[in-house]
Formats: sequence, C-alpha cells, structure tokens
Amino acid sequence: MRLSVFYSGEFGKKVVGNLVNSDSFCVSCGELCDHCREPRASFAPMIVGLFELRTDLPDFVEEPTEYIPDNLPLCDLIIAIDLHPDLLSAVPDIAAMSGAKAVIIPVDDSRLAPAGLTEQVKNKLESQAIECECPKPFCSLNISGKTIIDDFVRMGFGRPLLKIETDPVNGLFTHVEVLRDAPCGATWFVAKKLKWSDVKDYKETISGAHHSYPCTASMEKDAQIGDTILHEAGYIIRKSVEEAME
Repeated sequence: MRLSVFYSGEFGKKVVGNLVNSDSFCVSCGELCDHCREPRASFAPMIVGLFELRTDLPDFVEEPTEYIPDNLPLCDLIIAIDLHPDLLSAVPDIAAMSGAKAVIIPVDDSRLAPAGLTEQVKNKLESQAIECECPKPFCSLNISGKTIIDDFVRMGFGRPLLKIETDPVNGLFTHVEVLRDAPCGATWFVAKKLKWSDVKDYKETISGAHHSYPCTASMEKDAQIGDTILHEAGYIIRKSVEEAME
C-alpha cells in the first residue's frame, strides 16, 4: 500500500512517528525505557508522500489549492490530519490528483473538522468512488468493509486490540500485548503501564497512562458525541482492555 499523509500540528506528527516507528518516537518512559517497540515493524517504506501544511493561514482561504504541493505522488490511501477547514475542503481534489482509492480524515478536533464539512467531503469522495472514513477520534477506526481502509486497520492501526493474561492468584496483569495500536501510539504506553499492575485498579491505571502519554484529542465538548473527544478516546481504550480481559 502507498500512503500519502497531509497534516498540520502535533497530532499529525505523532501519527507519522508511530507509522515510521523511529527510535526517538516514544519517550513516555524516559530513562526507564526498555525499547519495547523495537520489534514492531516500520511502515516508512509505504509512505510515498509526507506533507506538513501551514497552520498560519487566515480564517478564510480563497484558493486552497495554492497551499497544496505540486506534482503529488500517486498513492492508494491519503490520511488528512488536522488541516485548516478550507484545505480540508480541497481533499477530494488532492485525492483525484493523487489517484487515491481511499481517504481517512481523523477528527480529533471538531473545530478543524466540523461535522457538516467532513460529511460534505466524504460524500464528494464517495461520489468519485473513493472510500472515505472520518473516525472521531482516530482510535475509533475499525473494520468497515472498505477494502483499502480495512487493509490499513489490519496493518495494526485503529481501534485498540490487545491480548491480555492475568494471574488470578496475585491479581496482576502478567502479559499485555498490542495487536492493534491507536494511530497515535498510545496503546503501547497503556500496555506498558498495565503489565504487573493490579487488575482491580485497571480503570485508574488506564486513565493515568492515557493522560500521561498524552492523548492529543480535543478537550472541547463535541456536540455530535456529547462529550470531549479526549474522553471518548479514553472510553475506547478502557473498553478495549475490558474486552481483552474477558
């Protein structure tokens, strides 16, 4: 699969860092790092285009294509993260220029990707026979029956999926393995904090790890989900852990 990533801001940098899995990506454990991520593959060879777009744009951008690079590489999947709303509206044009078959528009801040705009962009892409998902937050992305996007999820990115073993005698987590990671990489840090912790305290352990990583989703209340997107991401990782415990 050939990936092109268009992003603005810190969240996009985290997603790219997780895809590439560079040595300097995860610094959450500081001096206590045991390099747990080293065995995980790097998907850098799949990235054919990496574009950090400007954030210092006016409120209204009359010609969004002026801020889009020329000679875009051909790709299968575009990931568009935290773009200025007017640049987001140009994503169908970007997809057409790139020959993309699918687009993922993560919504971790609804001020940048309002529900009406993402729905409009999604409808336009699908009218061009281009798959599209707008997961809110990115870590809610799951298998949906869309071929290219499902391939991305199967690579190990989307709604967290874990394998967990516990010691019922001592009440401890003895094995926590990440099968599918949140695109920002937070699942690995949560897994690290869970191992050898008390099972009865799992909610507090997850919450502390999720905030300490930290999750970069917005703390603004989202009208569509009725809560902050950061809290929604926290509920998702907790549910994923509970499913693995079962």
